[in-house]
Amino acid sequence: MSEEKVKFLSYEEAARLVGAIQEEEDIERTNKRILTVYSKEDIELCWFDFEEVKAAIGEVEAGEGKAAVQRYILHHIPDWVYDL
Repeated sequence: MSEEKVKFLSYEEAARLVGAIQEEEDIERTNKRILTVYSKEDIELCWFDFEEVKAAIGEVEAGEGKAAVQRYILHHIPDWVYDL
């Protein structure tokens, strides 16, 4: 089985598409949080593991956490969201 490399939308394209990023409980894993990404039409596009995103971002200045998470996610929206 070959693994395809994930391609991401440009930041600008993702920003036009994404309507909301919602922190939610992972219903399949106890005590885990996910960040679900919704389109402007309120369609679920994809999700990210909260802890993995925080680890990827690293330390940020106080009050910058939400913006840093948003920037990270908008840079990592897979192009397959258009296939939904």
